[in-house]
Amino acid sequence: MSHSTPATANGNDNKKFKGDRSPCSPSRVLHIRKIPNDVTESEIISLGLPFGKVTNLLMLKGKSQAFLEMASEEAAVSMVNYYTPVPPHVRSQPVYIQYSNHRELKTDNLPNQARAQAALQAVNAVHSGGLTLTTVPGSEGLVIPGHSPVLRIIVENLFYPVTLEVLHQIFSKFGTVLKIITFTKNNQFQALLQYADPMNAHHAKVALDGQNIYNACCTLRIEFSKLTSLNVKYNNDKSRDFTRLDLPTGDGQPSLDTTMAAAFGAPGIISSPYAGAAGFAPAIGFPQAGLSVPGLPGLGPLALTTSAITGRMAIPGMTAIPGHSVLLVSNLNPDVIFPHGLFILFGVYGDVQRVKILFNKKENALVQMADATQAQLAMSHLNGQRLHGRVLRITLSKHQAVQLPREGHEDQGLTKDYTNSPLHRFKKPGSKNFQNIFPPSATLHLSNIPPLVTDEDLKRLFASTGCSVKGFKFFQKDRKMALIQLGSVEEAILALIELHNHDLGENHHLRVSFSKSMI
Repeated sequence: MSHSTPATANGNDNKKFKGDRSPCSPSRVLHIRKIPNDVTESEIISLGLPFGKVTNLLMLKGKSQAFLEMASEEAAVSMVNYYTPVPPHVRSQPVYIQYSNHRELKTDNLPNQARAQAALQAVNAVHSGGLTLTTVPGSEGLVIPGHSPVLRIIVENLFYPVTLEVLHQIFSKFGTVLKIITFTKNNQFQALLQYADPMNAHHAKVALDGQNIYNACCTLRIEFSKLTSLNVKYNNDKSRDFTRLDLPTGDGQPSLDTTMAAAFGAPGIISSPYAGAAGFAPAIGFPQAGLSVPGLPGLGPLALTTSAITGRMAIPGMTAIPGHSVLLVSNLNPDVIFPHGLFILFGVYGDVQRVKILFNKKENALVQMADATQAQLAMSHLNGQRLHGRVLRITLSKHQAVQLPREGHEDQGLTKDYTNSPLHRFKKPGSKNFQNIFPPSATLHLSNIPPLVTDEDLKRLFASTGCSVKGFKFFQKDRKMALIQLGSVEEAILALIELHNHDLGENHHLRVSFSKSMI
Protein backbone atom coordinates (compact mmCIF):
# COMPACT_ATOMS: atom_id res chain seq x y z
CA MET A 1 0.00 0.00 0.00
CA SER A 2 1.62 3.25 -1.00
CA HIS A 3 2.15 5.85 1.69
CA SER A 4 1.43 8.47 -0.88
CA THR A 5 -0.23 11.82 -0.92
CA PRO A 6 -3.88 11.99 -1.93
CA ALA A 7 -2.80 13.03 -5.44
CA THR A 8 -1.57 9.54 -6.26
CA ALA A 9 -4.42 7.97 -4.36
CA ASN A 10 -6.57 8.56 -7.42
CA GLY A 11 -4.33 6.33 -9.48
CA ASN A 12 -3.39 9.36 -11.59
CA ASP A 13 0.18 9.11 -12.64
CA ASN A 14 -0.53 11.65 -15.33
CA LYS A 15 -0.90 14.94 -13.49
CA LYS A 16 -1.58 16.86 -16.69
CA PHE A 17 -4.75 14.94 -17.41
CA LYS A 18 -7.26 17.77 -17.67
CA GLY A 19 -10.13 15.84 -16.17
CA ASP A 20 -8.26 15.29 -12.91
CA ARG A 21 -10.65 15.85 -10.08
CA SER A 22 -9.07 15.03 -6.79
CA PRO A 23 -10.85 13.60 -4.95
CA CYS A 24 -14.10 13.23 -6.91
CA SER A 25 -17.10 12.06 -4.92
CA PRO A 26 -18.14 8.44 -5.51
CA SER A 27 -20.36 7.67 -8.49
CA ARG A 28 -21.51 4.37 -9.96
CA VAL A 29 -20.03 5.57 -13.26
CA LEU A 30 -16.28 4.96 -13.51
CA HIS A 31 -13.85 6.66 -15.87
CA ILE A 32 -11.14 4.30 -17.17
CA ARG A 33 -8.02 5.78 -18.81
CA LYS A 34 -5.07 4.54 -20.89
CA ILE A 35 -6.89 1.53 -22.32
CA PRO A 36 -4.98 -0.30 -25.11
CA ASN A 37 -6.21 0.30 -28.69
CA ASP A 38 -7.04 -3.35 -29.32
CA VAL A 39 -9.06 -3.85 -26.12
CA THR A 40 -12.47 -5.54 -26.42
CA GLU A 41 -15.71 -4.50 -24.72
CA SER A 42 -15.81 -7.72 -22.72
CA GLU A 43 -12.31 -7.08 -21.32
CA ILE A 44 -13.42 -3.71 -19.93
CA ILE A 45 -16.63 -5.25 -18.56
CA SER A 46 -14.57 -8.00 -16.88
CA LEU A 47 -12.73 -5.37 -14.79
CA GLY A 48 -16.03 -4.58 -13.07
CA LEU A 49 -17.64 -8.02 -12.85
CA PRO A 50 -16.01 -9.29 -9.64
CA PHE A 51 -17.47 -6.28 -7.81
CA GLY A 52 -21.08 -6.47 -9.02
CA LYS A 53 -23.35 -6.14 -12.03
CA VAL A 54 -22.20 -3.91 -14.92
CA THR A 55 -25.14 -1.93 -16.37
CA ASN A 56 -23.60 0.16 -19.17
CA LEU A 57 -20.41 0.82 -21.10
CA LEU A 58 -19.13 3.59 -23.36
CA MET A 59 -15.83 3.06 -25.22
CA LEU A 60 -13.86 6.08 -26.50
CA LYS A 61 -11.04 4.20 -28.21
CA GLY A 62 -9.76 7.29 -30.01
CA LYS A 63 -9.05 8.83 -26.60
CA SER A 64 -7.96 5.49 -25.03
CA GLN A 65 -10.75 5.92 -22.50
CA ALA A 66 -13.92 4.16 -21.43
CA PHE A 67 -16.83 4.76 -19.04
CA LEU A 68 -18.25 1.82 -17.11
CA GLU A 69 -21.52 2.04 -15.18
CA MET A 70 -22.03 -0.30 -12.23
CA ALA A 71 -25.48 -1.25 -10.87
CA SER A 72 -24.68 0.30 -7.47
CA GLU A 73 -22.42 2.95 -6.02
CA GLU A 74 -21.19 0.39 -3.43
CA ALA A 75 -19.87 -1.83 -6.23
CA ALA A 76 -18.09 1.14 -7.81
CA VAL A 77 -16.53 2.14 -4.45
CA SER A 78 -15.29 -1.44 -3.91
CA MET A 79 -13.81 -1.46 -7.41
CA VAL A 80 -12.01 1.91 -7.04
CA ASN A 81 -10.68 0.93 -3.59
CA TYR A 82 -9.36 -2.35 -4.97
CA TYR A 83 -7.70 -0.96 -8.11
CA THR A 84 -6.38 2.37 -6.71
CA PRO A 85 -3.23 1.10 -4.95
CA VAL A 86 -2.54 -1.35 -7.79
CA PRO A 87 -3.87 -0.47 -11.23
CA PRO A 88 -5.21 -3.49 -13.15
CA HIS A 89 -3.42 -4.60 -16.32
CA VAL A 90 -5.33 -5.08 -19.57
CA ARG A 91 -3.23 -6.69 -22.33
CA SER A 92 -0.13 -6.08 -20.17
CA GLN A 93 -0.80 -2.34 -19.91
CA PRO A 94 -1.80 -0.62 -16.66
CA VAL A 95 -5.17 1.18 -16.83
CA TYR A 96 -6.37 3.82 -14.37
CA ILE A 97 -9.81 3.96 -12.82
CA GLN A 98 -11.50 6.86 -11.03
CA TYR A 99 -15.03 8.12 -10.35
CA SER A 100 -16.69 9.99 -13.20
CA ASN A 101 -18.56 13.30 -12.86
CA HIS A 102 -21.49 11.55 -14.57
CA ARG A 103 -24.07 9.94 -12.27
CA GLU A 104 -25.33 7.62 -15.04
CA LEU A 105 -24.45 6.81 -18.64
CA LYS A 106 -26.98 7.80 -21.31
CA THR A 107 -25.77 6.09 -24.48
CA ASP A 108 -29.02 5.39 -26.38
CA ASN A 109 -28.44 7.87 -29.21
CA LEU A 110 -24.70 7.46 -29.60
CA PRO A 111 -23.19 5.78 -32.69
CA ASN A 112 -21.19 2.52 -32.41
CA GLN A 113 -23.01 1.45 -29.24
CA ALA A 114 -24.24 -1.82 -30.73
CA ARG A 115 -21.12 -3.78 -29.79
CA ALA A 116 -21.07 -2.53 -26.21
CA GLN A 117 -24.77 -3.36 -25.76
CA ALA A 118 -24.27 -6.81 -27.31
CA ALA A 119 -21.38 -7.51 -24.90
CA LEU A 120 -23.50 -6.38 -21.92
CA GLN A 121 -26.46 -8.46 -23.08
CA ALA A 122 -24.26 -11.53 -23.41
CA VAL A 123 -23.11 -11.09 -19.82
CA ASN A 124 -26.61 -10.36 -18.51
CA ALA A 125 -28.17 -13.30 -20.37
CA VAL A 126 -25.82 -15.54 -18.47
CA HIS A 127 -26.76 -13.80 -15.21
CA SER A 128 -30.48 -14.08 -15.53
CA GLY A 129 -31.17 -16.83 -18.03
CA GLY A 130 -31.14 -20.51 -17.47
CA LEU A 131 -27.62 -20.76 -18.90
CA THR A 132 -24.94 -22.30 -16.77
CA LEU A 133 -23.54 -19.83 -14.33
CA THR A 134 -20.02 -21.01 -14.55
CA THR A 135 -19.00 -18.45 -17.14
CA VAL A 136 -19.58 -15.18 -15.33
CA PRO A 137 -18.36 -13.82 -12.04
CA GLY A 138 -20.35 -11.16 -10.27
CA SER A 139 -23.74 -12.86 -10.64
CA GLU A 140 -24.72 -11.44 -7.33
CA GLY A 141 -27.95 -12.40 -5.72
CA LEU A 142 -28.10 -15.76 -7.46
CA VAL A 143 -28.10 -18.50 -4.91
CA ILE A 144 -26.20 -21.47 -6.21
CA PRO A 145 -27.42 -24.68 -4.66
CA GLY A 146 -24.93 -27.05 -3.11
CA HIS A 147 -21.89 -24.84 -3.40
CA SER A 148 -19.39 -24.98 -0.59
CA PRO A 149 -17.45 -21.93 0.66
CA VAL A 150 -14.34 -24.18 0.44
CA LEU A 151 -12.30 -24.43 -2.77
CA ARG A 152 -9.77 -27.12 -3.65
CA ILE A 153 -6.88 -25.58 -5.57
CA ILE A 154 -4.20 -27.44 -7.54
CA VAL A 155 -1.23 -25.49 -8.91
CA GLU A 156 0.21 -27.02 -12.10
CA ASN A 157 3.52 -26.11 -13.83
CA LEU A 158 5.01 -25.17 -10.48
CA PHE A 159 8.24 -23.59 -11.72
CA TYR A 160 8.39 -21.08 -8.87
CA PRO A 161 7.31 -21.64 -5.29
CA VAL A 162 3.73 -20.60 -4.52
CA THR A 163 3.18 -19.89 -0.85
CA LEU A 164 0.14 -19.65 1.34
CA GLU A 165 0.69 -15.85 1.35
CA VAL A 166 0.53 -15.67 -2.44
CA LEU A 167 -2.75 -17.63 -2.50
CA HIS A 168 -4.18 -15.40 0.22
CA GLN A 169 -3.30 -12.30 -1.76
CA ILE A 170 -4.91 -13.50 -4.96
CA PHE A 171 -8.06 -15.01 -3.46
CA SER A 172 -8.73 -12.10 -1.05
CA LYS A 173 -9.78 -10.08 -4.09
CA PHE A 174 -13.05 -12.03 -4.15
CA GLY A 175 -13.98 -11.91 -0.47
CA THR A 176 -12.80 -12.50 3.07
CA VAL A 177 -10.57 -15.60 3.24
CA LEU A 178 -11.01 -17.33 6.60
CA LYS A 179 -8.66 -20.34 6.39
CA ILE A 180 -6.08 -21.95 4.09
CA ILE A 181 -4.40 -25.35 4.29
CA THR A 182 -1.61 -26.24 1.82
CA PHE A 183 -0.19 -29.72 1.16
CA THR A 184 1.55 -31.83 -1.47
CA LYS A 185 -0.38 -34.78 -2.90
CA ASN A 186 0.52 -36.92 -5.94
CA ASN A 187 3.57 -34.67 -6.34
CA GLN A 188 1.30 -31.67 -6.82
CA PHE A 189 1.05 -28.52 -4.72
CA GLN A 190 -2.55 -28.29 -3.50
CA ALA A 191 -4.55 -26.10 -1.15
CA LEU A 192 -7.94 -25.94 0.52
CA LEU A 193 -9.23 -22.39 0.98
CA GLN A 194 -12.36 -21.39 2.92
CA TYR A 195 -14.27 -18.15 2.27
CA ALA A 196 -16.77 -16.48 4.59
CA ASP A 197 -19.44 -16.94 1.93
CA PRO A 198 -20.07 -19.58 -0.82
CA MET A 199 -20.76 -16.73 -3.29
CA ASN A 200 -17.15 -15.53 -2.87
CA ALA A 201 -15.95 -19.04 -3.66
CA HIS A 202 -18.12 -19.13 -6.79
CA HIS A 203 -16.77 -15.79 -8.07
CA ALA A 204 -13.18 -16.77 -7.36
CA LYS A 205 -13.54 -20.14 -9.09
CA VAL A 206 -15.10 -18.59 -12.18
CA ALA A 207 -12.53 -15.81 -12.46
CA LEU A 208 -9.36 -17.70 -11.53
CA ASP A 209 -9.75 -21.30 -12.75
CA GLY A 210 -7.18 -21.89 -15.51
CA GLN A 211 -5.32 -18.61 -14.90
CA ASN A 212 -1.54 -18.41 -14.45
CA ILE A 213 -0.26 -16.87 -11.23
CA TYR A 214 3.05 -15.91 -12.85
CA ASN A 215 3.68 -15.38 -16.54
CA ALA A 216 3.38 -18.71 -18.35
CA CYS A 217 3.49 -20.93 -15.26
CA CYS A 218 1.83 -21.90 -11.98
CA THR A 219 -1.60 -22.56 -13.47
CA LEU A 220 -4.56 -22.63 -11.06
CA ARG A 221 -7.03 -25.54 -11.30
CA ILE A 222 -9.97 -24.90 -8.97
CA GLU A 223 -12.99 -26.94 -7.94
CA PHE A 224 -15.48 -26.86 -5.07
CA SER A 225 -14.45 -29.03 -2.15
CA LYS A 226 -16.82 -31.58 -0.62
CA LEU A 227 -15.85 -30.08 2.74
CA THR A 228 -17.97 -27.18 3.93
CA SER A 229 -15.53 -26.02 6.60
CA LEU A 230 -11.83 -26.43 7.42
CA ASN A 231 -10.30 -27.24 10.78
CA VAL A 232 -6.91 -25.55 11.17
CA LYS A 233 -4.82 -26.56 14.20
CA TYR A 234 -1.64 -24.57 13.56
CA ASN A 235 -0.76 -21.19 12.06
CA ASN A 236 2.43 -21.63 10.04
CA ASP A 237 3.58 -21.62 6.43
CA LYS A 238 1.45 -24.71 5.61
CA SER A 239 -1.86 -23.76 7.23
CA ARG A 240 -3.45 -20.61 8.54
CA ASP A 241 -6.70 -19.64 10.27
CA PHE A 242 -7.03 -15.87 9.80
CA THR A 243 -9.76 -15.69 12.44
CA ARG A 244 -7.52 -17.22 15.15
CA LEU A 245 -4.26 -15.36 15.61
CA ASP A 246 -3.71 -17.28 18.86
CA LEU A 247 -3.02 -20.72 17.33
CA PRO A 248 0.44 -22.27 17.92
CA THR A 249 2.85 -22.74 15.00
CA GLY A 250 2.94 -26.42 15.89
CA ASP A 251 6.14 -27.61 14.26
CA GLY A 252 8.65 -25.13 15.60
CA GLN A 253 9.48 -24.19 12.00
CA PRO A 254 10.06 -20.56 11.15
CA SER A 255 6.87 -19.32 9.53
CA LEU A 256 8.61 -18.85 6.20
CA ASP A 257 11.14 -21.17 4.67
CA THR A 258 14.24 -19.03 4.15
CA THR A 259 15.22 -20.71 0.89
CA MET A 260 11.78 -19.97 -0.46
CA ALA A 261 11.94 -16.36 0.65
CA ALA A 262 15.38 -15.98 -0.88
CA ALA A 263 14.10 -17.43 -4.14
CA PHE A 264 11.34 -14.84 -4.16
CA GLY A 265 13.77 -12.05 -3.49
CA ALA A 266 16.03 -12.99 -6.38
CA PRO A 267 15.56 -10.30 -8.99
CA GLY A 268 14.03 -11.21 -12.31
CA ILE A 269 12.40 -14.48 -11.35
CA ILE A 270 8.91 -13.11 -11.78
CA SER A 271 8.34 -10.54 -14.49
CA SER A 272 7.69 -7.36 -12.58
CA PRO A 273 5.59 -4.57 -14.01
CA TYR A 274 6.20 -2.61 -10.78
CA ALA A 275 9.87 -2.13 -10.08
CA GLY A 276 10.13 -1.25 -6.43
CA ALA A 277 6.49 -1.77 -5.57
CA ALA A 278 6.07 -2.35 -1.85
CA GLY A 279 5.58 -6.01 -1.15
CA PHE A 280 3.21 -7.96 -3.37
CA ALA A 281 0.63 -6.00 -5.17
CA PRO A 282 -1.61 -8.57 -6.79
CA ALA A 283 -2.12 -7.12 -10.26
CA ILE A 284 -4.76 -9.52 -11.33
CA GLY A 285 -5.13 -8.81 -15.01
CA PHE A 286 -8.08 -10.55 -16.62
CA PRO A 287 -7.92 -13.20 -19.30
CA GLN A 288 -5.23 -11.73 -21.55
CA ALA A 289 -2.71 -10.87 -18.91
CA GLY A 290 -2.55 -14.04 -16.87
CA LEU A 291 -2.46 -13.16 -13.19
CA SER A 292 0.75 -11.24 -13.40
CA VAL A 293 1.61 -10.92 -9.73
CA PRO A 294 4.57 -8.58 -9.76
CA GLY A 295 7.95 -9.70 -8.58
CA LEU A 296 9.75 -8.52 -5.54
CA PRO A 297 12.79 -6.71 -6.82
CA GLY A 298 15.71 -7.11 -4.46
CA LEU A 299 13.71 -7.35 -1.26
CA GLY A 300 15.80 -10.31 -0.11
CA PRO A 301 14.49 -12.67 2.54
CA LEU A 302 11.99 -10.09 3.79
CA ALA A 303 10.10 -10.34 0.55
CA LEU A 304 6.96 -11.90 1.90
CA THR A 305 6.74 -10.20 5.25
CA THR A 306 6.39 -6.84 3.53
CA SER A 307 3.56 -8.28 1.49
CA ALA A 308 1.50 -8.43 4.65
CA ILE A 309 1.04 -4.70 4.36
CA THR A 310 -0.71 -4.99 1.01
CA GLY A 311 -2.54 -8.25 1.63
CA ARG A 312 -5.05 -8.82 4.36
CA MET A 313 -3.13 -11.21 6.50
CA ALA A 314 -1.08 -11.53 9.60
CA ILE A 315 2.06 -13.63 9.46
CA PRO A 316 2.49 -15.61 12.71
CA GLY A 317 4.97 -13.95 14.95
CA MET A 318 4.40 -10.75 12.99
CA THR A 319 0.80 -10.09 13.96
CA ALA A 320 1.52 -6.51 14.92
CA ILE A 321 3.66 -5.21 12.11
CA PRO A 322 4.98 -2.10 13.83
CA GLY A 323 3.85 1.17 12.38
CA HIS A 324 1.04 -0.24 10.30
CA SER A 325 -1.75 -0.53 12.83
CA VAL A 326 -2.36 3.25 12.82
CA LEU A 327 -4.60 4.77 10.15
CA LEU A 328 -4.73 8.40 9.03
CA VAL A 329 -8.34 9.36 8.32
CA SER A 330 -8.83 12.62 6.42
CA ASN A 331 -11.64 14.74 4.94
CA LEU A 332 -13.75 14.35 8.10
CA ASN A 333 -16.49 16.87 8.86
CA PRO A 334 -14.85 18.84 11.73
CA ASP A 335 -18.14 20.23 13.11
CA VAL A 336 -19.71 16.88 13.96
CA ILE A 337 -16.88 14.39 14.38
CA PHE A 338 -15.98 12.96 17.82
CA PRO A 339 -13.57 10.16 18.80
CA HIS A 340 -16.48 7.95 19.91
CA GLY A 341 -18.03 7.91 16.41
CA LEU A 342 -14.75 6.81 14.81
CA PHE A 343 -14.28 4.22 17.59
CA ILE A 344 -17.68 2.64 16.83
CA LEU A 345 -17.34 2.75 13.02
CA PHE A 346 -13.76 1.43 12.80
CA GLY A 347 -14.66 -1.05 15.57
CA VAL A 348 -16.74 -2.97 13.00
CA TYR A 349 -13.43 -4.11 11.42
CA GLY A 350 -11.17 -4.53 14.44
CA ASP A 351 -10.54 -3.53 18.04
CA VAL A 352 -9.80 0.20 18.11
CA GLN A 353 -7.19 1.02 20.76
CA ARG A 354 -6.96 4.82 20.52
CA VAL A 355 -8.43 7.69 18.50
CA LYS A 356 -6.95 11.17 18.14
CA ILE A 357 -8.64 14.01 16.26
CA LEU A 358 -5.84 16.42 15.30
CA PHE A 359 -6.08 19.57 17.40
CA ASN A 360 -5.10 22.08 14.73
CA LYS A 361 -6.59 20.24 11.74
CA LYS A 362 -9.83 18.68 12.90
CA GLU A 363 -10.72 17.12 9.53
CA ASN A 364 -7.92 14.62 10.21
CA ALA A 365 -7.77 11.86 12.80
CA LEU A 366 -5.47 8.98 13.75
CA VAL A 367 -7.12 5.62 14.53
CA GLN A 368 -4.97 2.92 16.15
CA MET A 369 -6.19 -0.65 15.55
CA ALA A 370 -5.07 -3.75 17.46
CA ASP A 371 -2.87 -4.99 14.58
CA ALA A 372 -1.94 -4.53 10.92
CA THR A 373 -4.57 -6.96 9.62
CA GLN A 374 -7.36 -5.02 11.29
CA ALA A 375 -5.96 -1.72 10.00
CA GLN A 376 -5.92 -3.16 6.48
CA LEU A 377 -9.49 -4.46 6.79
CA ALA A 378 -10.80 -1.13 8.08
CA MET A 379 -8.98 0.77 5.36
CA SER A 380 -10.19 -1.47 2.51
CA HIS A 381 -13.82 -1.35 3.69
CA LEU A 382 -14.16 2.30 4.78
CA ASN A 383 -11.95 4.27 2.37
CA GLY A 384 -14.25 6.12 -0.06
CA GLN A 385 -17.39 5.77 2.10
CA ARG A 386 -19.40 8.87 3.05
CA LEU A 387 -19.62 10.08 6.66
CA HIS A 388 -21.49 13.28 7.59
CA GLY A 389 -21.64 14.25 3.91
CA ARG A 390 -17.90 13.86 3.24
CA VAL A 391 -15.99 11.12 1.42
CA LEU A 392 -13.56 9.45 3.84
CA ARG A 393 -9.91 9.14 2.78
CA ILE A 394 -7.92 6.54 4.71
CA THR A 395 -4.21 5.69 4.44
CA LEU A 396 -1.68 3.93 6.64
CA SER A 397 -0.05 6.41 9.02
CA LYS A 398 3.69 6.60 9.59
CA HIS A 399 3.04 6.80 13.35
CA GLN A 400 3.73 3.65 15.35
CA ALA A 401 1.07 4.49 17.95
CA VAL A 402 -1.29 7.27 19.00
CA GLN A 403 0.25 9.24 21.88
CA LEU A 404 -1.99 10.16 24.81
CA PRO A 405 -1.82 13.75 26.11
CA ARG A 406 0.50 14.19 29.10
CA GLU A 407 -1.01 14.39 32.59
CA GLY A 408 -2.57 17.77 33.13
CA HIS A 409 -2.47 18.61 29.40
CA GLU A 410 -6.08 18.02 28.38
CA ASP A 411 -6.74 18.34 24.66
CA GLN A 412 -10.51 19.06 24.89
CA GLY A 413 -11.35 15.37 24.71
CA LEU A 414 -9.90 14.96 21.20
CA THR A 415 -7.75 11.93 22.20
CA LYS A 416 -9.39 8.87 23.70
CA ASP A 417 -7.93 5.57 24.91
CA TYR A 418 -10.19 2.56 24.26
CA THR A 419 -7.68 -0.17 25.16
CA ASN A 420 -9.93 -1.69 27.83
CA SER A 421 -13.27 -0.95 26.18
CA PRO A 422 -16.00 -3.56 26.77
CA LEU A 423 -17.26 -2.83 23.23
CA HIS A 424 -14.41 -4.58 21.38
CA ARG A 425 -15.94 -7.11 18.96
CA PHE A 426 -12.85 -9.29 18.37
CA LYS A 427 -11.42 -9.91 21.84
CA LYS A 428 -12.40 -13.57 21.96
CA PRO A 429 -10.17 -15.76 19.76
CA GLY A 430 -12.25 -17.58 17.16
CA SER A 431 -15.23 -15.26 17.79
CA LYS A 432 -18.09 -15.58 15.29
CA ASN A 433 -17.65 -11.86 14.62
CA PHE A 434 -14.57 -12.66 12.49
CA GLN A 435 -16.87 -14.40 10.01
CA ASN A 436 -19.37 -11.54 9.90
CA ILE A 437 -17.18 -8.75 8.55
CA PHE A 438 -18.90 -7.14 5.58
CA PRO A 439 -18.51 -3.87 3.69
CA PRO A 440 -20.79 -0.98 4.64
CA SER A 441 -24.29 -1.61 3.27
CA ALA A 442 -27.72 0.04 3.52
CA THR A 443 -29.03 -3.06 5.34
CA LEU A 444 -27.96 -3.46 8.98
CA HIS A 445 -27.95 -6.65 11.06
CA LEU A 446 -29.35 -6.12 14.57
CA SER A 447 -28.90 -8.55 17.44
CA ASN A 448 -29.42 -8.84 21.20
CA ILE A 449 -33.01 -7.55 20.89
CA PRO A 450 -35.05 -8.17 24.09
CA PRO A 451 -38.36 -10.10 23.78
CA LEU A 452 -40.67 -7.15 24.46
CA VAL A 453 -39.22 -4.83 21.80
CA THR A 454 -41.38 -4.75 18.63
CA ASP A 455 -40.54 -4.02 15.01
CA GLU A 456 -42.34 -0.67 15.39
CA ASP A 457 -40.12 0.24 18.37
CA LEU A 458 -37.00 -0.45 16.34
CA LYS A 459 -38.25 1.36 13.22
CA ARG A 460 -39.06 4.41 15.41
CA LEU A 461 -35.65 4.24 17.05
CA PHE A 462 -33.83 4.24 13.68
CA ALA A 463 -36.11 6.94 12.22
CA SER A 464 -35.22 9.11 15.24
CA THR A 465 -31.61 9.29 13.97
CA GLY A 466 -32.90 11.01 10.83
CA CYS A 467 -32.72 8.04 8.47
CA SER A 468 -35.53 6.60 6.36
CA VAL A 469 -36.51 2.99 7.12
CA LYS A 470 -37.23 1.04 3.91
CA GLY A 471 -37.73 -2.43 5.34
CA PHE A 472 -37.55 -4.52 8.52
CA LYS A 473 -37.74 -8.20 9.35
CA PHE A 474 -37.06 -10.36 12.38
CA PHE A 475 -35.15 -13.61 11.85
CA GLN A 476 -37.70 -16.45 11.81
CA LYS A 477 -35.58 -18.79 13.90
CA ASP A 478 -34.41 -16.19 16.38
CA ARG A 479 -36.37 -13.05 17.31
CA LYS A 480 -33.28 -11.65 19.06
CA MET A 481 -31.99 -10.75 15.58
CA ALA A 482 -33.37 -8.68 12.72
CA LEU A 483 -32.45 -6.91 9.47
CA ILE A 484 -33.32 -3.26 8.89
CA GLN A 485 -32.94 -1.61 5.49
CA LEU A 486 -32.26 2.14 5.40
CA GLY A 487 -32.32 4.72 2.61
CA SER A 488 -28.60 4.66 1.79
CA VAL A 489 -25.23 3.33 2.89
CA GLU A 490 -24.39 6.73 4.39
CA GLU A 491 -27.57 6.63 6.53
CA ALA A 492 -26.69 3.12 7.68
CA ILE A 493 -23.17 4.21 8.69
CA LEU A 494 -24.57 7.06 10.81
CA ALA A 495 -27.26 4.84 12.33
CA LEU A 496 -24.66 2.20 13.25
CA ILE A 497 -22.48 4.84 14.95
CA GLU A 498 -25.43 6.23 16.87
CA LEU A 499 -27.24 3.04 17.85
CA HIS A 500 -24.62 0.31 18.31
CA ASN A 501 -24.71 -0.51 22.04
CA HIS A 502 -27.96 1.49 22.48
CA ASP A 503 -29.71 0.47 25.72
CA LEU A 504 -33.01 -1.22 24.84
CA GLY A 505 -33.88 -1.91 28.48
CA GLU A 506 -34.08 -5.30 30.23
CA ASN A 507 -30.27 -5.16 30.40
CA HIS A 508 -30.00 -5.59 26.60
CA HIS A 509 -27.70 -3.38 24.54
CA LEU A 510 -28.41 -3.42 20.80
CA ARG A 511 -25.61 -4.80 18.58
CA VAL A 512 -25.45 -3.36 15.07
CA SER A 513 -23.32 -4.50 12.12
CA PHE A 514 -23.43 -4.28 8.33
CA SER A 515 -25.32 -7.13 6.67
CA LYS A 516 -24.38 -9.12 3.58
CA SER A 517 -28.07 -9.81 2.84
CA MET A 518 -30.86 -7.57 1.63
CA ILE A 519 -34.41 -7.84 2.95
